[in-house]
Amino acid sequence: MTQDPDHHDSLGGMYSDYFLDYASYVILERAVPHLNDGLKPVQRRILHAMEELDDGRYNKVAGIVGNTMNYHPHGDQSIGAAIVQLGQKDLLIDTQGNWGNTLTGDGAAAPRYIEARLTKFAKDVVFNPKTTKWLPSYDGRRKEPDTLPVKFPLLLAQGVEGIAVGLACKVLPHNFIELIDASVCALRKEPFELVPDFPTGGVMDASEYRDGLRGGKVRVRARIAIEKKGILRITEIPFGTTTGALMDSIVAAADKGKIKIQKIEDNTAAAADILVHLPSGADPETTRDALYAFSDCELTISPNSCVIVDGKPQFMAVSDILKRSADHTRDMLEMELNIRLGELAEKWHFSSLEKIFIENRIYRDIEECETWEAVIKAIDDGLKPFKKLLKREVTEDDIVRLTEIKIKRISKYDSFKADEEIKALEDAIAEAEKNLRNLTRYTIRWYEELKKKYGKGKERKTEIASFERVDRTQVIAATETLYLDIKNGFAGTGLKKDGEPIDKCSMLDDIISFTQDGKMRVMKVAEKVFVGQKPLRVALFRKDEDLIYSMIYRDGRDGAILAKRFTVGGITRDKEYDLTKGKPGTRVLYFAVHKSNEESSAQMLLVHLKPALRMRNLIRPLHFAEFGIKGRSSGGNLVTKHGVEKIVRAPKDYDPNLGA
Repeated sequence: MTQDPDHHDSLGGMYSDYFLDYASYVILERAVPHLNDGLKPVQRRILHAMEELDDGRYNKVAGIVGNTMNYHPHGDQSIGAAIVQLGQKDLLIDTQGNWGNTLTGDGAAAPRYIEARLTKFAKDVVFNPKTTKWLPSYDGRRKEPDTLPVKFPLLLAQGVEGIAVGLACKVLPHNFIELIDASVCALRKEPFELVPDFPTGGVMDASEYRDGLRGGKVRVRARIAIEKKGILRITEIPFGTTTGALMDSIVAAADKGKIKIQKIEDNTAAAADILVHLPSGADPETTRDALYAFSDCELTISPNSCVIVDGKPQFMAVSDILKRSADHTRDMLEMELNIRLGELAEKWHFSSLEKIFIENRIYRDIEECETWEAVIKAIDDGLKPFKKLLKREVTEDDIVRLTEIKIKRISKYDSFKADEEIKALEDAIAEAEKNLRNLTRYTIRWYEELKKKYGKGKERKTEIASFERVDRTQVIAATETLYLDIKNGFAGTGLKKDGEPIDKCSMLDDIISFTQDGKMRVMKVAEKVFVGQKPLRVALFRKDEDLIYSMIYRDGRDGAILAKRFTVGGITRDKEYDLTKGKPGTRVLYFAVHKSNEESSAQMLLVHLKPALRMRNLIRPLHFAEFGIKGRSSGGNLVTKHGVEKIVRAPKDYDPNLGA
């Protein structure tokens, strides 16, 4: 007794089975392309439906949608959107009407208003019913292709993106000519390298592309030229955005104070043309870098090359996809050659048979025959002396075809012309056999002819370059002012009323603060942030500044006096660092900052000690050149174990040998 497939032992088991069925359906039938033809099912069915309707003229997209629904049992809107996406790639579908604008993001007109037909390229490389494996459609009324016999790396040329259950697919588009050249290299077993080429152009750094596998990335920049003083012109935009979205990102960055612009103007038509007007005094080079740093003028795209292979999704490198495509093309051409060879052999066989039948007047042998069997036998007997001239046996079907030759053809039969036709067939057979013997060379010639025929106008649009990521802190516009409320221990951009201005800053900057108990902290610029009660120093923290700090502190409430010179080094934001030994009651007695070792070493101080029994010299000189520059965690060097009353700078004419 067979178990009902819809029967489940538990609710969890039912959900598990149904989820797997749904996930498999989405992966195989909706989101991920097949390796052989590079198409998703809806794309394959659209092209098959268009080929059925094809008569060389344009068809309404609404009609194509209707015919596609015979094979793709889903909504007309999803099919129409898929047709528009294919048409906008400008490779397989010849479009007429308003098909939208990928630069501006404008949508296409309704399917009843736009028309389409297959391109000559599509007819040459996508279709061949003789080499297509056919399957019944979803309702069993028609036949549809399992995969189309594509003889080109279509997947890599068009690119594809899809989100399935548990995985995603994102194959970036590549250059038409470079794909053909790489296919030839693959067939010759020569090395090659492929990087994307985007229809929107731009400048691309593909040094981390990783052959299109997960974890790789490409960075694409808009092409921005300094038109004249005060104007930047954007003529190419990154792939994956539109001119409208790009301008919105620029305006948003300007509103947040990250860049300074006066206005932005869009003149986009057939090509992108955006003018960014700068305010007076703005540096165009810095502003251009800021556009890359804070707007969609630079985007990072992460590929994820996933295809269906043998009924399963598989992550495969772009170079491996191309090699498999080149091998598949060779297999398709071999199949076509074998089919053509068989057809030529059949034509040669019947042409030779017809020549023998007519020239030797075998048709006269049937004049006295009274039955069909007698007719067949008479012709067969008449052909026997000549059968050794043929390349295969004569069948009854061959003889039946001979009886169907019309008297008019027999009476006008030209033996010389027939010999020429047979000779042409023999030459064609020899050519096909030669191509089969040299299949790789034939495939390479086929690719070269394809490039010659369709490569014009398909040169690379995206410039390959190498560029460093823009440091945001270096190009952000300093549009804010940092204030310090030293009385209450706060700093920020929103303390104009209670604080004193420190420096111009941006919201990406950091603040560093030093307090009297020997603590240091780095924090983000904000409207208001606590920096410590009566801080010793509050300033903007810039990593590229190699500042040298000098400090004298009392170790604990009654401890020794220590001195140190140090640099800050690497920090973690919002973490409190102790610059002393951390004893309670520690107090900083002297603090200074210098930009160079020379300035720091030149410090000469006078340490005034508190009077004590038997102490004669209460003023001691301290020269910071005696202390080496160490890390912030160093404890410092001993100055004195006695109490200190004050520390002052030594006069310029002070001579330590003479005393104070």
